[in-house]
Amino acid sequence: MILNERLISCNTCQGSQILWNLEGFMRIVNLCILLWSFVQAGSFFDRIIAKGHYSERDAAKIFGEIVNVVHACHFMGVMHRDLKPENFLLSSKDEGASLKATDFGLSVFIEEGKVYRDIVGSAYYVAPEVLRRSYGKEIDIWSAGVILYILLSGVPPFWAENERGIFNAILQGDIDFESQPWPSITNSAKDLVRRMLTQDPNKRITSAQVLEHPWIKDGGADRPIDSAVLSRMKQFRAMNKLMKLALKVIAENLSEEEIKGLKAMFTNMDTDKSGTITYEELKTGLARLGSKLSEAEVKNLMEAI
Repeated sequence: MILNERLISCNTCQGSQILWNLEGFMRIVNLCILLWSFVQAGSFFDRIIAKGHYSERDAAKIFGEIVNVVHACHFMGVMHRDLKPENFLLSSKDEGASLKATDFGLSVFIEEGKVYRDIVGSAYYVAPEVLRRSYGKEIDIWSAGVILYILLSGVPPFWAENERGIFNAILQGDIDFESQPWPSITNSAKDLVRRMLTQDPNKRITSAQVLEHPWIKDGGADRPIDSAVLSRMKQFRAMNKLMKLALKVIAENLSEEEIKGLKAMFTNMDTDKSGTITYEELKTGLARLGSKLSEAEVKNLMEAI
């Protein structure tokens, strides 16, 4: 998406619950530099965790705001293509603050009849048709469905230790409704998750239909969700923040050659080519590199990773 289109997207969806707060722009040699307001209030994860208790009704309220954004975008002909919890921020630190969507860097204007083929989005939230390189706006519904699953259980529906494993799980499409807390989650909530995570995009529920779904319309059940969900959500949020921080440090402090060397080092350590490094692989790899770390120090390093 070119920058001018991004600016138009901002103005087009301004009437919905989307964070624009565009404070100004400057033109320098045909390039636009957009100055976005910085939101300090945090994400809806932060609000849930800080509150310390949580119910289906709370989840339904938050999710209704998320789907309103998706619906407004689709109504205006915009496909977001990168919906995830981190891209929904609170407008303020007030208890009743609304959610605002951010990061439209991958969004496009929907062209009638066009089949999109480029792979975009974030691993846990990618729709199966994106991986098959043939998709439309229905991918936003899938991503929102993943967010709903996380809101209700604290973990993503498709989970693996590496990206390839996550993609395989998405394509397989098996959704776990047996593990805790799902037995205590209402059938209405589970029905909405199923409809949003339908493999066939032509059979997937639309944003308008989501907003009319009984679970959203009735406001969800006023029953507490297992406290373990909050713990999982906290861990999942921390993992995402750590991953972002690690990537930021690498990008800011290592040269291209150093990054290539780091990748080669970890590839060599990954002796079984699984895409992940086990404790034994890390210990052997470090010893091969001449490391003098003790076994306890290697274990601490493994836990930190």
